[in-house]
Amino acid sequence: MISDGRPPFYGRTAIVTGGALGIGGGITRAFCRAGAKVVCVDNDEAAARRLASECDQSDAGQVEVLSGDVRDPSTAGRAVDAAGHVDILVNNVGDFRPPGRFANSTEEAWDTHYEINLKHVFRMTHAVLPSMLSGSAGSIVNVSTVEAFRGIPGNAVYSAFKAAVVAFTRSLAVEVGGHGIRVNAIAPDLADTPQTPAAAMLGGRDPELIESWVPLGRFGQPDDYAQVVLFLASDQARFITGQTLAVDGGTLAASGWYRRYQAKGWTNLPDRP
Repeated sequence: MISDGRPPFYGRTAIVTGGALGIGGGITRAFCRAGAKVVCVDNDEAAARRLASECDQSDAGQVEVLSGDVRDPSTAGRAVDAAGHVDILVNNVGDFRPPGRFANSTEEAWDTHYEINLKHVFRMTHAVLPSMLSGSAGSIVNVSTVEAFRGIPGNAVYSAFKAAVVAFTRSLAVEVGGHGIRVNAIAPDLADTPQTPAAAMLGGRDPELIESWVPLGRFGQPDDYAQVVLFLASDQARFITGQTLAVDGGTLAASGWYRRYQAKGWTNLPDRP
């Protein structure tokens, strides 16, 4: 709560792309709990409306649903119109599917990845900047991935565009910092969401193996990522810009080291039971 008892984001408006499910759903909920008006942009209108109903019944803020595909050039403008003045933008939408060898990929697939994973970040950011510039304030948080910092076989195009998100974050932060606008990003890993459910990631393996792969010993939940986004958008992070924070339970720091299965110590060769 702020000093007058109101929640910390009271009176602020946020746009969250892909804000209905998974990490995006967690971000929408977190901002709503913190008192913000959230424009939830999602092509799954039913899921977005379910979330809006839940938030409106129990939280301090409100959710306005905007049904739209981020690949549609009109969606960004519609989102800004719905928001009015924009204080916060979270470019959350991303999709690594379908995976496959680069040698077998097509230009059509490259274009789809570009539209979803990078161009939408450009388009939404370009649309909100006039509002932020006019108020000499604003926070933009982009969602990249740890795969921007390490190799991911079968997803070379995806990781390339997500690495571009990191570079865009860094450069834009320098460009607009003098106008009171901060630009940061998070890099998630192993998120237990509808797009990447824990059961699919385990693939029939013993769940106890998670402790071998993730130093913190579990997969991430949507609110784990949402709380970091909330921090980056808050006044607590007022002197942070141009940064990408890995929200990954320590997997990037481990850099290929694995806790030994049912034994002490670590190995750089994954154990198998």
